[in-house]
Amino acid sequence: MDAVRVALLRDVLAGTEWPRAARRFAGTLRSSVVPHRGGLLLVGTAEYEPWHLAAHLVDEAAWSGLPELAPTLVRHRTRPGDPAHLAVGLGRLESAGRGATLLMVAPERPDAGLLERVHDARRAGATVMALDRGDPEVRGLAHEELTVDPAADVDLDLVQHLVSAAAGENSLPSPRGRRRFRDRLSRLADHLTAPPPPRW
Repeated sequence: MDAVRVALLRDVLAGTEWPRAARRFAGTLRSSVVPHRGGLLLVGTAEYEPWHLAAHLVDEAAWSGLPELAPTLVRHRTRPGDPAHLAVGLGRLESAGRGATLLMVAPERPDAGLLERVHDARRAGATVMALDRGDPEVRGLAHEELTVDPAADVDLDLVQHLVSAAAGENSLPSPRGRRRFRDRLSRLADHLTAPPPPRW
C-alpha cells in the first residue's frame, strides 16, 4: 500500500481509534528496536505468515533511513532452496535475547510450540510485541499489544498497513518550517515514482 492509499485509509478511519492506536504501537516498536543489538524479528502463526508486513517494513526502513526497522521474517516452514531472506526458521527465536524485538502477528491462537519459543525469548530479555485478535495467552506474553477485535470496523491487514506506515514516518527527524515541508514532499514524490518492490 503506497503513501497515498495510506493517507486515504487514515481519512476514512478519522474519528476512530485506529490511526492513533497504530501510531502509538508503531512508536513503541520503533523505540524498542535497538540498532546492532538483535534487530527486529517478525513471526506469524503456522497458518498465517506476515510476509506482506515484512515487505512494507523493509520499504519503510529504506524510506525513513532507519535500517533497523527492516525485519527478519521468521517462518514456520522453510525449504533448502529458499532465498536467504525467506530461509530463517523458528530456531532463530532461540537466540533472541536482550536487545532483540520480537513482533508476533497472530490472527488466531498460536500453537503451543510458538508460544513456548516466544516465552523463552521474553525470559532471555527480548521485547515482545503483538498484533492479534485478543488471545489471552498472547496478551500474557506481550510487553505491548495492539488488539483487533473480530467485530471491529477494520481487519488485521488494514491495521498492519497503518502500523508499518507509522513506523517509518514517526521515525523521521522534525526539521522546522519550509525545509520540513520540502523534505516530506520530496520523500513522497520519490516513494510514488519508485519502481514497485520485488515480490516476496
